[in-house]
Parts: sequence; C-alpha cells; structure tokens
Amino acid sequence: MGTSPKSDSVFDQFGMDAFKKGWFTETGTLNGDQALSMEVEKVLYHEKSKYQDILVLKSKRFGRTLILDNAIQCSERDEFSYQEMITFLPLNSHPDPKKVLIIGGGDGGAVREAVKHPSVESVTLCEIDEKVIEVSKKFLPFMAKGFESPKLSLHVGDGIEFVKNHREEFDVIITDSSDPKGPAVGLFQKPYYESIKQALKPGGIACSQGESFWFDLGMMREIVDICKSLFPVVDYASSYVPTYPGGQIGYVLYSKNPETNFRNPLIKFTLNKLKELNLRYYTPDVHRAAFALPLFVAEELGLDWRVNF
Repeated sequence: MGTSPKSDSVFDQFGMDAFKKGWFTETGTLNGDQALSMEVEKVLYHEKSKYQDILVLKSKRFGRTLILDNAIQCSERDEFSYQEMITFLPLNSHPDPKKVLIIGGGDGGAVREAVKHPSVESVTLCEIDEKVIEVSKKFLPFMAKGFESPKLSLHVGDGIEFVKNHREEFDVIITDSSDPKGPAVGLFQKPYYESIKQALKPGGIACSQGESFWFDLGMMREIVDICKSLFPVVDYASSYVPTYPGGQIGYVLYSKNPETNFRNPLIKFTLNKLKELNLRYYTPDVHRAAFALPLFVAEELGLDWRVNF
C-alpha cells in the first residue's frame, strides 16, 4: 500500500494535523498533551485490525516506523535501544536464563534480542494481534527476523490468559506492551502481575515496559507499589529513545529471588561478545547506569537513587 502522506483517507482518519504538510504528529502521552512530529516520505501501510489501528510509514530521519493507535511503537533508527534494554536488563540479571516468555512484542524486536542470548534455549511469544506480526514481517524485516529463530514458539492470543495457564514454567518473562489503553490495559493491573509471579520459576525475573517518568510517574508509582506487594525485589531502569515521549522510556523489573541485584548484572558481556551479538546500545556499564535514577524519580518510586555494586 503506497499511499501519499497527504492522502485524504489517512488525513481524515488521523485528524486535522496528523499529516499536515507531509508531517506525522503523534500526540505523545496518554493525556495527549505532548506532541512529536516527523517528516514523512511515504505511507507504506495503513489498516485497522480487530484490535487497533496499524500504520507503517517511512520517515525522513527515523526510517520505517510502526504506529499503533496513533502512538509510535518503534522506528528503524532507534528501536534497538528499547529492544536491547527490555531484553538484556532482565536476562543478564538472571544467573541462567533458559526459558523466556514475551508478552506482546508482535514487531519481533524483543524476540530478535532474546534468541541471541547464549543461555536462552527457548523463547515463547504471545501476541494478541496477528496483524501486527504479519505487517512487521513484511515492512519491518530488520526487527521481525527474530521470528525465523528455531528457538521461538509463537502463540497468537491474549497474553493475560496465556500467563494464567502456565505455572512455574519460565525463568524470565518480558512484557513488551504498548501504552495502557485498548488491548494493553490489563497488562498494567495487579491480577496480571499476580499471574506473572505464578508463571515464573523459583528465582524467576520479569520486566515490563515502564512508560516515561516525565509524563507517567504517578502511574509508575502505582505499578512499582503493586510489584513490591508481590515480589521481594523491585527496581526501575531508564534508557534514551528519541521517538518516545520525552526521549525516555522506563523498565520495571521484579524478581522472586530476594538476592537479585538488578543494578549489577550477573552476566557481563565482553566487548567481543557485544560485537558478536550485534548489540549497539546495551553494555554492562549501560546496564548499571540505567538504574541511576534522578532524585525526584527515586523518591516518588521509593527506590534508591544510587547504584551500589
């Protein structure tokens, strides 16, 4: 589908200013009070699935970009920063992560990273929207190549229900979700975290997309408090992603093992290993630095602002 950025159909569906003068504008935050615009070269795909509006465009600076319900999910230029961090922060905090579950992540990015890990033997992906997988395979092959791995088992369905039906099965669970609206709402509620606890093996670790502390700090405090009521160790990390609101995204990490120290990875890749795995953002030092929280964030979340090894 090669629609011009000024197409009336896209213009009408995305609002008066969405493609004004060849620019796409996302109203950024959950409250819609912050905007990010990118110059568009071409709209590659646009269709409404059973669950959400799916748009893929090629932007001048960020390359191919996936947008769900008017919110940017990933772009060709910066997606690796998010995908590597949401994957390797939990994996390298576990002593021997063999069996991994990813909820969401239909673009394939988290799968691409997880199957790289030397310890990982199997990855299960559960994505509710089959259309996102199909579109990503066609238009985002640099991310979707993870679907080709023999380590992967793919399930199309409700991740909340999937987690409920698996007890003490996974070493690491990663929730690569969109914002808490539409099909992702339940992934930010206490029953889901209770199900994750049951689905993790003893000593298991989980990581969930943690929104932006610049816009969603109150909601993140609620999530951290929920996790603290269920897990002995909870922490929050942050990384830079320019196409997300405020250029920052967070990660909530929680462990069944009271000895877990997320701030000092158990598995530390050498430079040669980083190059071998084709990692471009994540390093052991970036891992540790991600937990050095601004004071206002640490105080709001009830966490330490220091990183002690």
